[in-house]
Amino acid sequence: MTTGISIALAAAASAQTQSAAFGPANPFFAKSALPFQAPPFDKIKDADYQPAIDAGMALQIREIDAITADPAPPTFDNTVVAMERSGQLLNRVMLVFNCVTGANTNDALQKVQDFEAPRLAAHQDAIYLNAPLFARIKSVYDRRASLHLDPESLRLVEYDYQQFVKAGANLSDADKAKLKELNQEEASLENDFTTRLLAAAKAGAYSTADKSALDGSSDAQLAAAALAAQGRKLQGWLIPLQNTTQQPALDYLSRRDTRKAIFDNSWNRAERGDANDTRAIIARLAQLRAQKAALLGYPSYAAWDLTDQMAKTPEAAKQFLDALVPASTARAAAEAHDIQSLIDAQHGGFTLQPWDWEFYAQQVRKARYDLDEAQVKPYFELNNVLQNGVFYAAHQLYGLTFKERKDIPVYQQDVRVFEVFDADSKPLALWYCDYFKRDNKNGGAWMDVLVNQSRLLGQLPVVYNVANFEKPAPGEPALLSFDDVTTMFHEFGHALHGMFADTVYPSISGTQVPRDFVEFPSQFNEHWASYPAVFEHYARHYKTGAPMPAELRARLEKSKTFNQGYDFTEILAASELDLQWHTLPAAAPLQNPDTFETEALQRTHLDLSYLPPRYRSSYFLHIWSNGYAAGYYAYSWSEMLDDDAYQWFLDHGGMTRANGDRFRRMVLSRGNTQDLETMYEAWLGGKPSIEPMLKFRGLKQGDAGPGKGH
Repeated sequence: MTTGISIALAAAASAQTQSAAFGPANPFFAKSALPFQAPPFDKIKDADYQPAIDAGMALQIREIDAITADPAPPTFDNTVVAMERSGQLLNRVMLVFNCVTGANTNDALQKVQDFEAPRLAAHQDAIYLNAPLFARIKSVYDRRASLHLDPESLRLVEYDYQQFVKAGANLSDADKAKLKELNQEEASLENDFTTRLLAAAKAGAYSTADKSALDGSSDAQLAAAALAAQGRKLQGWLIPLQNTTQQPALDYLSRRDTRKAIFDNSWNRAERGDANDTRAIIARLAQLRAQKAALLGYPSYAAWDLTDQMAKTPEAAKQFLDALVPASTARAAAEAHDIQSLIDAQHGGFTLQPWDWEFYAQQVRKARYDLDEAQVKPYFELNNVLQNGVFYAAHQLYGLTFKERKDIPVYQQDVRVFEVFDADSKPLALWYCDYFKRDNKNGGAWMDVLVNQSRLLGQLPVVYNVANFEKPAPGEPALLSFDDVTTMFHEFGHALHGMFADTVYPSISGTQVPRDFVEFPSQFNEHWASYPAVFEHYARHYKTGAPMPAELRARLEKSKTFNQGYDFTEILAASELDLQWHTLPAAAPLQNPDTFETEALQRTHLDLSYLPPRYRSSYFLHIWSNGYAAGYYAYSWSEMLDDDAYQWFLDHGGMTRANGDRFRRMVLSRGNTQDLETMYEAWLGGKPSIEPMLKFRGLKQGDAGPGKGH
């Protein structure tokens, strides 16, 4: 997931030329008149973004200049609050622009991205490396104890000061100039990486005119593949790539040559030596990030980046991950042994490879639990899961109700909008969902906001979730795997974090918290997908409405820790790989990504022939462009928090309004208004333990819980 306000570029003459085209006819000129200030997508054209971005940058610089030119001594109101009020136009357009470029992009939007990326980075530097502005911020910070600020305001002062220092405000002018160059290059490379990866994923789709190549597919899966081919004006069938290494089709395709072809397409999507190859970009990104960290006085990018995270240091993050590797890989090795035994029993005559794992794992699962996806999916129809699962859980815990709005414009026809009402029937938020895969959509699933909550600015939250579920053929139901169901609950957990935001200041509202905390509310919400009262409410056959039979439910429950060695190890491998890239020193030479990846996995004891990392370096969007550089460990760190939190709920009566309201009041509504470790421990009543995570993952003795995926 990606969140946050995008701050953008200082005005140069060219920017002001672009801004000249900006006026009342531009839909971003004034706040939207729609409910919740929702974006008027029916009025926004591709050509509206660039002039609005440039005008927003120029306006924010004028607002910052007004702060620094104020002859009055710096105060909390005339400096810190004034900065919170700045950039509203820029924020308004960038939140929408980030949404459409992530979920519904096109060539015109990508050209705007290419043009604006370095300018946005330069604009951020124009604010955070502004010496007179920092002097005023520092003055307030130094006097904060005597200002008698309320806790949220005090937190904002400390947060702002930390962000300025982290951005390089204490550097010399010469070093600031070097930093600006590195930041602009980094922004351009990150944007180029995203553009190439989107094209690489599209080009990596598997297509065939031979129906037998897809043996093992259901009629619905064949229909979806035919529809995907028609969408590209191709004959036959097409299976698009998802963002991860493993692909859903590898679960069911019986022909080994087809599975290998799909895996190879996935594994090599960005390593074909063509215009979409990303290796040179990531090698330079790793190098310049290390150089930037050294300029800022840190031994590595991770050491710099983690200063404002819960882990604090890369050593702490690595120690946490390293402690999980032995149990996870041991479990994966046992799973691999079981799969190889099945292959041998079937006289397969080959050694287990990554493209075999899911296909044979499903057979082991079926033999062990008499369970396969074809039995389960009819009970997980998307809209029913949404209404009677996701929404139902939110109602039981927090009293929320939902009403679909057909009158709110959307950016793509598959998007739906719901108004969210609080327990007292007052409007709380707008929520958009965009669930189906498209070629012009980034891979994966995420949450972000279109309007930030802020009492200072008088704004209620407008939040959206995006996923990449397979779109069914016309007239067919959208049937989900249980992993997909879990993804819906996960992303809605992020949405709740945004919707429940109840803070004064936008910079510390909602999901604008450290990465290794932001995944906590989302992963915590996953647990309710399996909670008996919730599961029984939504797990209904799409044709008959009959509940999932008790014996099938029991088999599904028993199977939840199945394959967890594989699932957790691929996440740990990606997490360790990320830290290895981002603990490179500035003096390290430019790396060969393939050699580096191989050696990094060897160093961390994760070089398993049958088990590749969840993301290969060359298509690891999280760390090269989506704000998770040196931070992919956050998913596992947050999992420790969320499993301990769920255990707390189980120990205190489970799903009750009292528990939900307490969690909302003490955690979900507070954003970044206090130290996150203190916040969590105050709610939990103690320090988090790793034991519930090991239990729920099935990596130690105890009751099993749901598996996790990221």
